[in-house]
Amino acid sequence: MIEFGHLTHVGLRRELNEDTYYGDSELGLWLVADGMGGHEYGEVASALARETIVREVRDGTPLAQAIRIADEEIIRASKRRNEALPMGTTVVAARVAGNRFEVAWVGDSRVYLWRDGQLAQLSQDHSYVQELIVQGAITNEQARSHPHRNVVTQALGVTDPQQLNVETMTGDMRPGTQLLLCSDGLTEEVDDGGIARILAHDECSAQECVDGLVAAALDGGGSDNVTVVLVRRH
Repeated sequence: MIEFGHLTHVGLRRELNEDTYYGDSELGLWLVADGMGGHEYGEVASALARETIVREVRDGTPLAQAIRIADEEIIRASKRRNEALPMGTTVVAARVAGNRFEVAWVGDSRVYLWRDGQLAQLSQDHSYVQELIVQGAITNEQARSHPHRNVVTQALGVTDPQQLNVETMTGDMRPGTQLLLCSDGLTEEVDDGGIARILAHDECSAQECVDGLVAAALDGGGSDNVTVVLVRRH
């Protein structure tokens, strides 16, 4: 049995919520998208990503391909608007079929695996600071406060489809496994230790865990929109 919790919050310093999410146990699809762009264009881009990916997956398109199609659709919509600034969005998505999961991502929205009391980050941010970490120029700790920590190197609607790097990973979704999908509004304010402490409450429902994570992000400052989806296999 699959249980999931979900919540999005505008945060404490933004007027618009440009994040969006989706969850459907029957389809076995969950996603979080964090939009960016002037005015409300981030909202438009993240909603377009959600609608396109859900439609394509329903039609049987593989997850990574569905994300590529979303990139093309957002680019087309951007061109129609004729704005100077492109609209873009990150995306992180999970599919669960039987006892297997597949995750895919573009940008710096993340997916974590929680199992046997251990938290592991499955995704690797497509971001400027992540590239610096890989080069050994800065530490993970320094990345958390780096002035350019919000600069993504890949995003739907911004990255040319030929250059788009949709990363994927698969694994066992055995009972007790949990997948946490979140926008950077969570990870900006709550470090991995803080996330693990909340997920360690075994007696909590998936929704209670999600509520606790969003509350922790707001307590931390709530500098951005926060979106959290937690998928749990019983």
